[in-house]
Amino acid sequence: MTNPDDDGIWPGDPWLVDPAGFARCTTPGARLRFLVTYAVLAPSGHNTQPWIFAPGGEAMLELRADTTRALPVVDPDGRALTISCGAALANLRLAAAALGEAVAVETLPDPADPRLLARITATGSCPPTTGAARMLRAMTARRTSRFAYAPDALPAMLRAEVTTAAGEVSGARLHWAEAPAQRHAVALLVSEGDRIQMADPAFRHELAAWMRSRRGPSRDGLSGAAFGMPDLLTFAAAMVVRTFDAGAGQAAHDAALAEGAPALAMVATPSDAARDWMAAGEALQRALLAVTAGGHTASFLNQPIEVPALRPRLAAAFGTGDVPQVLLRIGRGPKPVPAARRPVREVLRAGRAGSMTC
Repeated sequence: MTNPDDDGIWPGDPWLVDPAGFARCTTPGARLRFLVTYAVLAPSGHNTQPWIFAPGGEAMLELRADTTRALPVVDPDGRALTISCGAALANLRLAAAALGEAVAVETLPDPADPRLLARITATGSCPPTTGAARMLRAMTARRTSRFAYAPDALPAMLRAEVTTAAGEVSGARLHWAEAPAQRHAVALLVSEGDRIQMADPAFRHELAAWMRSRRGPSRDGLSGAAFGMPDLLTFAAAMVVRTFDAGAGQAAHDAALAEGAPALAMVATPSDAARDWMAAGEALQRALLAVTAGGHTASFLNQPIEVPALRPRLAAAFGTGDVPQVLLRIGRGPKPVPAARRPVREVLRAGRAGSMTC
């Protein structure tokens, strides 16, 4: 296969993708590969980017779970990994709609192959949609901002837009906690989750293993810059995380962020299987893009979801019988530098879909 970075259509850094490059893709396979540039801008746990796109022929891609990037301590069942891949799929669908490429998507098409999460087929051109174009612009603007947010209430129109965006995905729902008492109850669960996780040396070692400079060759993981420290101190910060249980301090910090957020939102599903996780990922990404398009930002507070004993209590705090999948803090805050992303050539691989020849 031709190196996707050779002809200037696919940038080495996906954050710099130019939508005008799509018009220079002359085959369905090339256009699908161009859409992968947007797919990889989705968020993922510890910024592991656990996806593989395997081209199969001239008009088909397979989205596969890259289990070499799994997080066995914090995500033993691959739930968060699958949600991350669902978010990448949402980006690809929306980018296709914005750029005028019709695609047919089969989710979890082969029960005998659980790593095959979706099969995407290009079916021809279609009129670009206005709403998707807005989401396309939001993909390169979206950031996970872990800093404190302004106390301004979330505008009612934005709340409605985010709810609608998430609701476009069948099988997932968005629940809100905006009243102070409700946010307080959720904040207590976040802090409890912090203490439980940070007391576990295996959790700390796994987290530290994914803390790395955004200037490093791997182009993944969590940089210290995302937490307000110089990127060059990331290695030292990883050593501290690996060595010391700072759960009390982390719990107090995250509880304050949760309680001070203008709004907390939870993506939830009726049940807790792989299909639910894919739906949760797509709903999550659509919600994040609506937040970004509305001039706000978000970050994750998934501790009460990652600690199994706390998940039912989190559902109760939101007043729902649905299964919690992702917990978001939404507001207006500083916009950090984008997290590192691997170039497209590293996630395009030959697989059971077939060869990668063009």
